[in-house]
Amino acid sequence: MKVIFSQIFLQPTPFSSLEGIEFLFPVVLWEREGAERGGREGEPQLAVQWSFVFIQARVTQPQLPQGHLLPRPGAPSSHKGSGHISLVRGRCPVMMARLLAKVCCPKALPQAPRCHPGSAAARAWSHGPLTVYMPEAIAFPGPKNHQDLYKVSVEHGDAFWGALGRSRLTWITPFQSVQDCDLREGRVSWFVGGQLNVAVNCLDRHVHVAPDKLALIWEKDEPGEEVRVTYRELLELTCRLGNTLKRQGVKRGDRVTIYMPPCPLAVASMLACARIGAVHAVVFAGFSAESLADRIRDAQSETVITVNQGLRGGKVIELKKTVDNAVKQCPGVKRVLVSMRTDSKVPMTALDLMLEEEMMKEDACCEPAAMDSEDMLFLLYTSGSTGKPKGLVHSQAGYLLFAALTHKYVFNYQDRDIFGCVADIGWITGHTYVVYGPLCNGGTTVLFESTPVHPNPGRYWEMVERLKINQFYGAPTAIRLLLRYGDEWVKKYDRSSLKVLGSVGEPINKEAWEWYFRVVGETRCPVVDTWWQTETGGICISPRPSNPGAEILPGMAMRPFFGISPSLLDDKGKVLLENNISGALCISQAWPGMARTIYKDHKRFLETYLTPYPGFFFTGDGAHRSSEGYYQLTGRLDDIINISGHRLGTAEVEDVVNHHVAVAESAVIGYPHEIKGEGAYAFVVLKKNSGYTQETLTAELRELISKKIAKYAAPEYVQVTQRLPKTRSGKIMRRVLRKIVEDKASELGDLTTLDDYEAVQQIIEGHKRLVEGQKSC
Repeated sequence: MKVIFSQIFLQPTPFSSLEGIEFLFPVVLWEREGAERGGREGEPQLAVQWSFVFIQARVTQPQLPQGHLLPRPGAPSSHKGSGHISLVRGRCPVMMARLLAKVCCPKALPQAPRCHPGSAAARAWSHGPLTVYMPEAIAFPGPKNHQDLYKVSVEHGDAFWGALGRSRLTWITPFQSVQDCDLREGRVSWFVGGQLNVAVNCLDRHVHVAPDKLALIWEKDEPGEEVRVTYRELLELTCRLGNTLKRQGVKRGDRVTIYMPPCPLAVASMLACARIGAVHAVVFAGFSAESLADRIRDAQSETVITVNQGLRGGKVIELKKTVDNAVKQCPGVKRVLVSMRTDSKVPMTALDLMLEEEMMKEDACCEPAAMDSEDMLFLLYTSGSTGKPKGLVHSQAGYLLFAALTHKYVFNYQDRDIFGCVADIGWITGHTYVVYGPLCNGGTTVLFESTPVHPNPGRYWEMVERLKINQFYGAPTAIRLLLRYGDEWVKKYDRSSLKVLGSVGEPINKEAWEWYFRVVGETRCPVVDTWWQTETGGICISPRPSNPGAEILPGMAMRPFFGISPSLLDDKGKVLLENNISGALCISQAWPGMARTIYKDHKRFLETYLTPYPGFFFTGDGAHRSSEGYYQLTGRLDDIINISGHRLGTAEVEDVVNHHVAVAESAVIGYPHEIKGEGAYAFVVLKKNSGYTQETLTAELRELISKKIAKYAAPEYVQVTQRLPKTRSGKIMRRVLRKIVEDKASELGDLTTLDDYEAVQQIIEGHKRLVEGQKSC
């Protein structure tokens, strides 16, 4: 087998039968017409002429029993007999040349200098030329700034993504064409003909360079307790777990359901599936047995991985018991692997196996499967309008590249930074920015198991101080919650390590944004309000990346990421080209990280995302494009209130309500109005000791909304409540509120994801009192 890489380090490889290497680097650029290299007919193609060095790589090497774990680059391989050498990604061609000379031709290039970590290759763009910021920019025709790079990414996508795909990922078989995509036909394929292994890209290549570098910091639920896991250790966990799965009969393409809290074994379970070619389906470890069973059956999983118990917010969660109840409804399940998160023994069934005991029986070396670029990597279920969860499919190479690039460039992640995304791994944010993005980049990522207020509202910031977190990525819901407790819990802890703050999950209101920026970030950390979805795979619109020092406006996602071409369309499907206008947010061309289909239901995928606006990916969100061309999300299009013919996004009203000095958070719902068609109903949670009565607050909010938006937008009802109904991941359950204001409290539907059922009962009772009070006036 011959392998071609445009990469840097010589090292042993886990792939067998490698006979030679070609080392590539760009030397000449040219532009040509034609449909070569997978381009469209007649479209100008950007190409790179590469210089090749071919190395025969038959080396006799001793056995290394603990797998492919090396103390330094160039150490002996782990295989008997014929060894294999590969080129794996590093930092600069100069180092590659030096290592090439040292290992294979020691008399060549004796004076080649060494490129140290933290040197120019790792510095921010503002400290050097554009090729320091993105080395692949050398292959593009004269970009001088971020805007030029973005223009290349959308106008010459094959050249842009081809260069990044070759340099940022390690390939077993190089891809033959960059893409084969047509949104009208529902065809999306990236890096066609290529083969790779995601686990190798996330682990092996980093182990060979820095085996003892921290991969994971597990912030356990117990306050102040953390577990640190190196890349060497995570690779061993992954290999042992991969071998365990194979011995239990898990094959390439099989779906494995993972029902675990954030912990190192959960990450290893995901990577073990990727290593052997299985498909993981992580289910948030707060879902009920019924919801879990639905997902197991839809994925047709024969294997479930879980823990005996979970810990969250100081409470014990009986996860194994939930799995037992779910599996009773899933006759296809053949085995349940149980890890011990706590010391408590739990009842075991005939299907159960103790995970740690099984792993100890296995070797620490697991051969990685060669996966096609478009093979399934994982399924992730998200709620659908029909009530049936959608199993969105993400594939291998395109998703991994997009995850790595967005992690690197949105957050300006640098080598040795500590990245703190506090999302659960059961959601797409956890997949992309806790696991795959950071690990593909060789970063150190935090696994957060607890809640923002356990044991007190200073939990996040104490963790930032102790772990020296550099980038913090959380949800606006949590930020608004912590805002209620005041500044003292934040200022109590040293946050000088922070460099970037991020928000994810929903638009962040201006008051929360300003508090986040001013108090948490001390006005020195940019706040990146990111917009993306489970369907997009990674961040699509965000204030960063941008030109150095470019403005960031509160509460706006602002700028599309590389390769993302957003469009606003009206309800007739017409593209709205002007600025200072609102419409349905669509994306006009395919990108590598997008979901490929809904598992077993491609028709539904087409109908949901590609049919509503032919030739576009329909996000389901509304957006406003400002006079400067920046994008601001206005909420889901099904969260639109039509008051007397005026269409009004609920997020817009909520932003004004949340700006009131007494309001901590709010939810605005449309309800049937016999005269206006629809009216606005606002649920409001007050800050502690605000001193406002409901009557005073209602009057002030109506006046504020009339002033900020229009009189017609003022809510008919303002209901003060202690809590809003939320899922365990912190999202407001607006459908529950909608049923309550429609007087359909008996039709609330599935509440298995509800965090606090008492909150719903209090809201129902409060709604009755408010409506009766209004009628008596």
